[in-house]
Amino acid sequence: MSKFLFDEFEPVSAATWKQKIQVDLKGADYNKTLLSKTDEGITIKPFYTKEDRSNTNIALPKNGFNICQTIFIDDEKIANSLALDALKRGANTIQFKATKPFNPKPLLKGFPGKTILYFKLNFLDADFINQLSEFCDDNNTYIQTDIIGNLAETGNWFTNLNDDHKKLEAIAINAKNCITVSADLYQNAGANCTQQLAYALAHANEYLNHLGKDAASKINFSFAVGSNYFFEIAKLRAFRILWSALLNEYDAANQTAHIFTQPSLRNKTLYDYNVNMLRTTSECMSAILGGSNTISNVSYDEIYHKSNEFGERISRNQLLILQQESYFKEAQSFANGAYYIDSITNQLAEKALDIFKNIEKTGGFLKQLKEGTIQRKINEIAAKEEENFSTNKTVLLGTNLQINADDKMKHDLELYPFVKQRNIKTLITPIVRKRLSETVEKERLNNE
Repeated sequence: MSKFLFDEFEPVSAATWKQKIQVDLKGADYNKTLLSKTDEGITIKPFYTKEDRSNTNIALPKNGFNICQTIFIDDEKIANSLALDALKRGANTIQFKATKPFNPKPLLKGFPGKTILYFKLNFLDADFINQLSEFCDDNNTYIQTDIIGNLAETGNWFTNLNDDHKKLEAIAINAKNCITVSADLYQNAGANCTQQLAYALAHANEYLNHLGKDAASKINFSFAVGSNYFFEIAKLRAFRILWSALLNEYDAANQTAHIFTQPSLRNKTLYDYNVNMLRTTSECMSAILGGSNTISNVSYDEIYHKSNEFGERISRNQLLILQQESYFKEAQSFANGAYYIDSITNQLAEKALDIFKNIEKTGGFLKQLKEGTIQRKINEIAAKEEENFSTNKTVLLGTNLQINADDKMKHDLELYPFVKQRNIKTLITPIVRKRLSETVEKERLNNE
């Protein structure tokens, strides 16, 4: 075939398509009839063409995504055994969570060389973190320390503002990859996509302002993805654009964002819990196509069961099926050139940048946190989402649609699945992670 098949067809412009649609509408207004706006203010069109392409060069991972297993450290030997088992069964990355210092030697005994490790530490100990960094392979270790994220979520610093910043400085001098921006907090609290992007950027900018541009290479990001499939893909891609733009202002353009992603718990349900597997599968796909470096899935029973072998195996196998059987092994660039995704990516980035500029103009992210502005903005969006859920505009299958009245959960709860009340004094109003279906579930449990 000497000519490409479609060369014999005349190209059709977007204007021509729009003109044809307007004729078919028979006088109805095109903008009012066929254009819609999301809560983020993103315009959705009925069709997209190559004119919607931005041709923006997004720095995406080149070697596929990492499958991560998350393990809590209570006993180092037990955690080691669980981690080695997960690595044998398909994970190639481990995230350890800890609330106190631990001994890394028995924890990492027998680990394959160059295993990528994440340490999510809910405490701040500069000496311990520096020792941990020295013990591990710096290039493959990410220490997820976030003093601002701790303030945002708990309402307090680990110690106080000055001590926390001094300890962070001591860590940043010695350790690589030692600062995390916990953007997953904002998603799980109910923030929309543009807020998550803007707050993650402003959150990171506080570290750059304090530590200087050299800190850019030490910052990594933790995101949560929800069920809005294409928007979540676009969200992660938009963040890479925004991070690159911010670093250009610091003359640190050679640094790319390292993104650790988990499915959100915001839309996970207690009743008809197997639907959670469908939700996390879709969300993991968004995380892959959005360009995540590492993905740690959550099990279908995460919110009400203690960590268990079956739930973890299923969640890990979901990622393995996507990677090995669904041709997603190196799929980070698959969304390149998709007109619709390009359009919403650019709109999300532009609107998030406007929010970010406003935050910086009014004194920065910490100032708005202390004033309660960030919390109020998130709560406004979360309240609207909860109203949509209560009126069935937002649907969670098995919870507010096609409810199985015979489904009982009261005697299957190993963990308390709702927001816990904390009666402690805080410096600021904390940002609270809350699932969308909690109120409905409490009522159902009481009526069992």
